[in-house]
Amino acid sequence: MSEQTPLKDVIWSPQPKQEEFMRRNEYEVLYGGAAGGGKSDAIIAEALRQVDNPCYRAIIFRKTYPQCRELVIKSLRIYKRAFPDAEYNGSEHYWQFPSGAKIYFGSMPNSTSYLNYQGLSYSYIAFDELTHFTQEEYEYLISRNRADGEGLRVYIRATANPGGIGHGWVKERFITASEPGVPYTVKAEITDADGSRRTVERSRVFIPSSVFDNRALMKNDPGYIANLAMLPEAKKKALLYGDWNSYEGQVFTEFRDDPSGYGSRIGTHVIDPFKIPKSWRRYRSFDFGYSRPFAVQWWAVDHDGRAYLYRQLYGCTASPNTGLRLEPREIARRIRSIENELEAGNAITGIADPAIWDGSRGQEGTVITMFEKEGIFFEKGKHDRLSGKMQCHYRFAFDGEGRPMAYVFKTCRQFLRTIPNLIYDEANCEDVNTACEDHDYDAMRYFFMANPIAPKPETKQADAQWDPLDTQLL
Repeated sequence: MSEQTPLKDVIWSPQPKQEEFMRRNEYEVLYGGAAGGGKSDAIIAEALRQVDNPCYRAIIFRKTYPQCRELVIKSLRIYKRAFPDAEYNGSEHYWQFPSGAKIYFGSMPNSTSYLNYQGLSYSYIAFDELTHFTQEEYEYLISRNRADGEGLRVYIRATANPGGIGHGWVKERFITASEPGVPYTVKAEITDADGSRRTVERSRVFIPSSVFDNRALMKNDPGYIANLAMLPEAKKKALLYGDWNSYEGQVFTEFRDDPSGYGSRIGTHVIDPFKIPKSWRRYRSFDFGYSRPFAVQWWAVDHDGRAYLYRQLYGCTASPNTGLRLEPREIARRIRSIENELEAGNAITGIADPAIWDGSRGQEGTVITMFEKEGIFFEKGKHDRLSGKMQCHYRFAFDGEGRPMAYVFKTCRQFLRTIPNLIYDEANCEDVNTACEDHDYDAMRYFFMANPIAPKPETKQADAQWDPLDTQLL
């Protein structure tokens, strides 16, 4: 049998990783993780799948319209050649196809922009650079994802690199939820109109890609890898290798929850729980929240001044950065219940957000007044943000033996979820972006400011090795 003659009229053909992404049947698929993997091409091409259906409506998002220009240029290369009668409306930012189907380009430049899509519906929704969006924006658009006619498939696709305001929730939703390529299923109970109950489910999956998967780019521009390799270390790990533990703008780059795989960066901040000796000093730090989460942390300090976060109480719903809306007295009761059971006979010094001393909440008085009525007492924390951030850096820094001045029990999951995901504020480049989920950070800051330490002298650690059998941490 002779070889098949190559097709001459192929307008665009997916590369192997792009094809893997486009073949997935899960409701949500995140594609990418590193630069140069052909992410934008894939979501642009995927949008064409149902344009023969006149009821089909699709939308592809970037954070701002200027950022959509590259997507529009890519669509002009593909859509017009595939569908010569299709027309692009530049003022309204959409393609209209001969069937009547439409593909839009959308944006959400500010915190309320997602409301502009209220009442609209799209069978296919795609986000290019998902980490530029908040979880609230993404989840609201999920509510717009529905079919307006028969025979339409309804689904969501996204691409992303590590970093950005949405790094934390994207990592939690797609990266840590399951292994790459392995679907993760979310289930929920609903009550139908007739009162019957049933379980519904949605699946999501992460398909990684990198410049090494983009054969076309490697052929056209082999020097691009060198460009990525010469970036600063954090940016290099994120964009060349798709490392979700390292990204541009990360505040606490020194924080490590796993010493393996980091080369010369020895040590870890996260350890197995152990019984706190009675002779160690104990502290309770607190950041108040109502519509946003509150954070309570219990710290112990050993005889060398090293701090250990051994317990926390974090008041959030299943949606990150959403508070339980508990009144202060109820929070105080929960703290008292924990300490009555687990801290009997231990002296604990409380340190809290100084804002709880301000502003009366009606007849109950200030927040601190309500806590004290429940038998929970605090000292006023110091709110110097930059000094507090530097104390965090000093505590997280490793010495020549690979030991920091702060450890965290692995049971403190909310702390471990939020602290590595903090990014810098673009307007105030020395401070943490307060749009992040920073409540554990604030509680930690108050504690560290009450127990300040001096910075360690710089120590060369390149030749040090971490021994996983070393038990001296405990």
